[in-house]
Amino acid sequence: MAPARMRMSRTALLPVVFLLVCAIPLAFAATWTLVFLLLPLLVAAWVLRVGVDVDDDGITARSLAGHRTVGWTELAGIRVSERRELWLVTTGGTEVRLPVLRARDLPRLAALSGGRIPQTQ
Repeated sequence: MAPARMRMSRTALLPVVFLLVCAIPLAFAATWTLVFLLLPLLVAAWVLRVGVDVDDDGITARSLAGHRTVGWTELAGIRVSERRELWLVTTGGTEVRLPVLRARDLPRLAALSGGRIPQTQ
């Protein structure tokens, strides 16, 4: 199975462009204020990088700084938090948050798992 990627919508970059436009006058006010241009760049990198990959090896949760892969044999279940976020529960008792996924995405995640995560009604 080819890796399936679930990422944040690219329309989330529109507020980042607005943030960049707002930061430009502030950034050029003095030499040291050029660091204000880093904020829109970090937010854009976060929008483009953070997400979940599903493939034959397991589920990979990607963050801005790294990633964590949970193999299918390590997966004990999926927990839905009070805020409707999805968490992978491993056989070792640890939990891994699935960024950008919510409870409404559970049927799509189950379909991409190739039957490894049962479909719920």
